Amino acid sequence: MSDVLAQRLVLFLDVLEAGSFSVAGRRHDLTPSAVARRIDALERELGCQLFSRSTHAVRPTSAGQAFAVRARRVVDELNLARAEAASSPSALKGLIRVDAPAPFGRRHLAPALADFLNAYPDVDIQLRLIDSFTDPRGDHLGKVDLVLRIGPIADTRLVATPVAQMVRIACASPAYLERRGTPMHPAELPAHDGLDWDTLAPLMAWRFEEHGVRTLYKPGRMRMLANNAEALLTGTLAGLGIAHLPTWLAGDALARGELVPLFCHAGLPLAEPAGIHALRLTREAESRTHLLLDFLVRRFGGIPPWDQALLATFGERA
Repeated sequence: MSDVLAQRLVLFLDVLEAGSFSVAGRRHDLTPSAVARRIDALERELGCQLFSRSTHAVRPTSAGQAFAVRARRVVDELNLARAEAASSPSALKGLIRVDAPAPFGRRHLAPALADFLNAYPDVDIQLRLIDSFTDPRGDHLGKVDLVLRIGPIADTRLVATPVAQMVRIACASPAYLERRGTPMHPAELPAHDGLDWDTLAPLMAWRFEEHGVRTLYKPGRMRMLANNAEALLTGTLAGLGIAHLPTWLAGDALARGELVPLFCHAGLPLAEPAGIHALRLTREAESRTHLLLDFLVRRFGGIPPWDQALLATFGERA
């Protein structure tokens, strides 16, 4: 691959993530018009339009969304190849032990680790998937190299690397909304049935942005309480009520129309203050662990893959 094409792919992905020529241009020391010309050149080369442009936003077309999946893989492979060439042979051998929440691990982490292992045949990974919340105090660190944690990080002893942002959407099945009606504002939730976490609810669950303040609104009756996110998704798909689910969990069902997003009139909700982090005990981790961290950040950082299809459907964030 030529350096020019690689630079165009990186620029394209940065525009996709930022939703702006000017923001992407600052990352590359380019003017917005220069970014636009390079995207135009890429579109001419591909023979399709990658972005729809207005005075307010730059949004990917369906062709742009599809191309982004391929482009991200190409850039990831190129970055891995460069990292491999720059690393010592010992950095590319050995075992990396990872703990992660089971729902996220099955859907997103396991496929990413498979790609990583294919790129590094002398590295092995021991993955342990745990239901509910994963090791909030980092007690397993020392026994494992990385713990993926979803939500706020309370223990400042731990070194936390942001891996992915977290967006949460209130949603329900079409059957439930047909039966009970569609709420147009979170303040209507008390008149509806819902599904919720048992005991340790996420900090931002049922909190909705209003004039810069997050306000708590919840359904009046909880038809199901569970300590497992996938159980809540199953109940929501079955029409039990409204749930407030992360897009990494509900994104596929939302994109397929099996769930209907609520309160997204102005686009996807804002990302939560605390997202998905990889925790470790010290900064002096094994170089192969740092290599995996870099890979995960590239894979899930910015606007993560599970939000890309939703952005095409619901538009930019509110």
